[in-house]
Amino acid sequence: MNSVEAARAQVLGDLIAASHLMTLEQLPGTVASHAAGVGWPRVLIYVADLQQERLYLLAGNVDVGADVPAELSVDGTVAGRAFQWGKVFPASASTTGQWWVPLLDGAERLGVLRVGVPGAQVEADEDLNRLAGLVALLLESKRGTSDSYSRLVRRRKMRVAAEMEWQLMPPRTFATDRVLISAVMEPAYQVSGDAFDYALTGETVHLSVFDAMGHDTAAGLTANLALAAARNHRRQGADLLETAEGVAEILGEQFAGSRYATSVLADLHLATGVLTWTNYGHHPPVVIRGNRTVVHLSCPPAPPMGTGLNLPGALRRDQLEPGDRLLLYTDGITEARNLEGQEFGLDGLTDFLIRHHADGLPVPETLRRLIGHHLAYHLGRLNDDATVMLLEWHGPTPYQPTQLQALTGLPPSATPETIASAWAQQRAVDDGI
Repeated sequence: MNSVEAARAQVLGDLIAASHLMTLEQLPGTVASHAAGVGWPRVLIYVADLQQERLYLLAGNVDVGADVPAELSVDGTVAGRAFQWGKVFPASASTTGQWWVPLLDGAERLGVLRVGVPGAQVEADEDLNRLAGLVALLLESKRGTSDSYSRLVRRRKMRVAAEMEWQLMPPRTFATDRVLISAVMEPAYQVSGDAFDYALTGETVHLSVFDAMGHDTAAGLTANLALAAARNHRRQGADLLETAEGVAEILGEQFAGSRYATSVLADLHLATGVLTWTNYGHHPPVVIRGNRTVVHLSCPPAPPMGTGLNLPGALRRDQLEPGDRLLLYTDGITEARNLEGQEFGLDGLTDFLIRHHADGLPVPETLRRLIGHHLAYHLGRLNDDATVMLLEWHGPTPYQPTQLQALTGLPPSATPETIASAWAQQRAVDDGI
């Protein structure tokens, strides 16, 4: 390690030490002052808005100067390209030493970092990726307790039901060495009855999508209660049918049959690709195989949860193949109509995903563009919540570095070895090694 590398490593450690009592407003100035001393002048932090259409400057308590734009478009700007593709780009052909670097918390896209770096070898500068990774972690640790952050990334007034929904949702993108999950939900500021969830337990990925009756605050309460009840039962070791019955019981107790929710609950075993799932009045999942074939899954549906009919659900098991993409969605994405009365449809949804996957876009960017296209198809007004959750199972072997970068926008330094190390250690413990 040379002197520059040692100094930069010290700066990263100093930032961690300073972060414990740091507020979000103090983050930009603290990062900029520490980075400037090791050859990274004028570090600026831009964060994406809720719908990932704009990038807003997180200025905090720092005077950045009048020449720094307060916001940038995700579409049509170099900063936006860095956000979309998860790659480092020079600020402009005429700007020397200024670079845009994506900010990723795991695989979740938060925004971009503008960094001054002498020379043109920035893409090989692993220290820069480490700086961006640390800033993203610090940003994630501070934004949950900052109303300033919420005010910055919201472009319009949010309904109370949507406030509840977004507080309960997991990150929109998540990845391990063998699986990628990404989701979108619109209308972002008015969503009320949709909810999605995922979690891991050892070798099993748990998935769920809910669509509650109605489009009001009560629908939001129903969806939130259903999701919370599902998590509660799942975390106590309940299987899929026990979890579904628990959700139905809770909704029945609270609403006495006047409110209900449709749902698909699923478990994917990562080592084998066996998908176990159950359907309660919801649209069944589909699988996109080989980026060209759409496989329609089927399971006898039980009535929606909370109706009080007390009819048992059924379990279905399907075998996924390596590279399969599992698609869970709500009817707001397929049944909404344009002015001519034409539905977007399931074919429109799967065709869009197949076409844009062929373009080599990262999965989160494909879903962002899907929602943009969907909103444009309906002239920016949706009469129902629209949710899409996509899971890609790589198979029993880890992703290669180039695959990870293409799928999620992770930096090239994120190798299967670095990503899988914690999993390998846990497996060794589980196996008694």
